[in-house]
Amino acid sequence: MLAAIESGGTKFVCALAETPERVLHRVEIPTTTPDETFARVREVLAAHRWITALGIAAFGPVDIDPASPTHGEVLVTSKPNWQGASYVEAFASLGVPVKIESDVSGACLGEWAHGAGQNAPVVAYVTVGTGIGAGVVHEGRILNGIGHFEMGHIPVVRPDGDTAKSTCPIHDDCLEGLASGPSIMARWGKPLSELARDHEAVDLEARYLAQLARTITLTHMPSRIIFGGGVMKTPGLIKAVRRHTRAGLGGYVAQTRTGDLSDVILPAALGDNAGITGALMLAQQALTG
Repeated sequence: MLAAIESGGTKFVCALAETPERVLHRVEIPTTTPDETFARVREVLAAHRWITALGIAAFGPVDIDPASPTHGEVLVTSKPNWQGASYVEAFASLGVPVKIESDVSGACLGEWAHGAGQNAPVVAYVTVGTGIGAGVVHEGRILNGIGHFEMGHIPVVRPDGDTAKSTCPIHDDCLEGLASGPSIMARWGKPLSELARDHEAVDLEARYLAQLARTITLTHMPSRIIFGGGVMKTPGLIKAVRRHTRAGLGGYVAQTRTGDLSDVILPAALGDNAGITGALMLAQQALTG
C-alpha cells in the first residue's frame, strides 16, 4: 500500500493506493496550522496498517535533501506558522521510507508518466494558483539544484501601465507577486475566471506567464510545458500564453518559428490529480530506493 500527500496553501490531498493508477482512498483536508493539519493527515493514514512507503509533494520552499539536518522542513515562507514545520518528524511514526519533492515537481512527474507529458523526454510543469511554481522532469528524473526550483519568484517586466502592488512579501516584481491568484484578486477584486474572456486581465496574466514560459524554454528546452492550477482554468488563457510566448521568443527557438505552440504549451491532462499522482510515484521510488 502506497501513501501520498500533496500539500498546498489551501488544502492537503491524501491518497492510499496499490499503484499510482489504482487509488483506493482519497481525502482532502484544509490547510490550517502545521500541528492541526499534520494531526488530521496522520488520522487518515493511521486507519491503514499496511502502508509500505510515503511520497510527499510539498508546497515550497521545503528542504528536499535527504542528507540535510533539516530534511523535510518548510523553509522561509510567507505561509503563516509553517516555517520550520517538519514533514519528516510529523510522519516518522509510520516507520516507512519517505521521499519528498516540491509540489510542482511531483505534479510534473505525474504528468510526465500519466498525463500530457507522456512520451516526451523533457517536460516542464507550471502551476498557477495560490502561488506559482514550476518543475522539470528529464527522462523520468526530477531536476533539482541545491534545492528545488523557485521559478515563481523570477523577476518579470511589467507591461506598460501595470502599477499594481506585488502581493509577494519578499519581492516587489516577481511573477508570483504579480500573477498568482491572490495578486489577481488584489488587482481586479475577482478571480480571473469570473472576468469576461476578453477582459484586459486575461491578456495581462498571459503576458506575465509567457515570461516564465520563455525562461523555461531558453533554460531547459522542454518538448512540452504543461500549465495547471486553478487560474489556468480561465477560458482563453492558455491560448493567450502561447501567443505571447511565441512573440517573446521572436522565432529564436526552432520550435517557435512555425505553428502556434499548441503542441508545446498544454493544459494539464490530469487536472487536479497531477500532484497526488506524482506523490504516489515518489512513494514507489522511496520503496525501491
